[in-house]
Amino acid sequence: MSDYNIALYIRLSVEDSKTDSLSISNQRLILREKALSLSEYNGGELMEFVDNGHTGMNFERPAVQELLALVQSGKIDCIIVKDLSRFGRNSIETGFFIERVFPLYHTRFISVSDDFDTQNYKGDTGGIDVAFKYLISECYSRDMSMKTRSAKYAKMRRGEYQSVICPYGYGKSADGRMEPDGVAADVVRTIFTLASKGISATDIGRKLYEEKIPTPGEYRAAKGRPIHDIRRTGGVWVTSTILRIIRDERYTGTYIIGKREITEIGGSHSRMKDESKWIKIPNHHEAIVSIDLYNRANKALRHFSQPNKQIHHYPLKGKVFCGYCDHAMSRKGKNAVFYCRHSEVSGNLPCYGLQIKAADLEKVIFDTLRAQLLPVLGIDADKDNVTVQTMQQVEYESKLQSLRDKKRMLYEQYVFDEIDLDAYKAQKDSLDAEVVNAKNAYTAISARTKQAEADYELRQKQQATARELSDAKSLTQSLSDRLISRVYIFKDNRIEIDYICNDFLAPN
Repeated sequence: MSDYNIALYIRLSVEDSKTDSLSISNQRLILREKALSLSEYNGGELMEFVDNGHTGMNFERPAVQELLALVQSGKIDCIIVKDLSRFGRNSIETGFFIERVFPLYHTRFISVSDDFDTQNYKGDTGGIDVAFKYLISECYSRDMSMKTRSAKYAKMRRGEYQSVICPYGYGKSADGRMEPDGVAADVVRTIFTLASKGISATDIGRKLYEEKIPTPGEYRAAKGRPIHDIRRTGGVWVTSTILRIIRDERYTGTYIIGKREITEIGGSHSRMKDESKWIKIPNHHEAIVSIDLYNRANKALRHFSQPNKQIHHYPLKGKVFCGYCDHAMSRKGKNAVFYCRHSEVSGNLPCYGLQIKAADLEKVIFDTLRAQLLPVLGIDADKDNVTVQTMQQVEYESKLQSLRDKKRMLYEQYVFDEIDLDAYKAQKDSLDAEVVNAKNAYTAISARTKQAEADYELRQKQQATARELSDAKSLTQSLSDRLISRVYIFKDNRIEIDYICNDFLAPN
């Protein structure tokens, strides 16, 4: 039984699923056959990693991330893929892993269809052929992405493309188009009607809560189509949800799509496009409200809008939460009071009336930080460990260079017939063994050096924070951003502080 660990990596994107030769089962068959043919296998362990429906343009894939973590921990001896594009279509990142990372951890990489095996290219990158395959694979992926996007936008302009999720108030008909969803559609009409009469979004939310009308998230969950986490909802309609419904033109029968665009081909990040670039198709589906009602409701809303509202900055902005409903607390008034707006709909909620003065809260938190953290953060940073590790690293670098020089001199002796072939092989094998041992030791020492440097930098940051905390007279934005994640407020003057990173606060 061998302890040779072989990882079989399989990737199938959405476009690849249309090709039988790239199916998961087909890839699995090819990879297993290749693994069993390796002389090193001898009953070793086969591990399978599958990314189904993921692009190869980046490495933000769950299975490949798990595989790379095992490589870094030294638990993978060989990786096998069907072809280079299965591992990745980004030429720079793919080449970096194959040519730099895997050799560092002594991990062999095999691409079956490309007849590529890093064991056959020791000290080399695989030549121009492999480099061209990286580039061709990346160009192919980009070309396919652009064609897919063009086809998608063409269907959008014709009104054929339908998003998977319908807005609240609509559902999917038998032909996949949007149609009004009875009860939810009636709620949408009620919201528009109330808004057109000048009733604020806050009062509309209070009325919906009193009538026990489920929120959009709760309604979808009850229908077996959960989208959002509704554990904190409690039947309360938040103002932003109501405003979003009133401002949504789709309720008039106009289909709107193409609001966002991907920032990078193969990436997952997107950004909102200018409204002039949105695709709008009037009379696309049955309207829930008339255009007249839509306009009247939005005109009334403008009475409550504050376009020139001043933006205030304060240390605990976005960090204060209700300890009962877990919603962010709002800040209002000249006296700057934090209060739970979520509970305003009913006096029966446990956090109804919960509030605290911002100045009082900042003082309590500042005093708590000084009392609890100054003793921890004041520990001196010790650089001796970093120095020792660095010196050992330099020693092994010199040793590796010395062994390389010996191998070069040995080869020269063989070339000039100063030693015979048998003597050359024997001494070379001995030097190779020393090089492997030295590399392993160097890798371990490098890791310890890196950790020692990180610990030293962390301690320096802690000392800087301690000095700032000691010199400050009150809670500052810098201290809040560096130390505080959340602050939970409870009744009876009780607060709980969640620090950003316990590792930052803990002494070594």
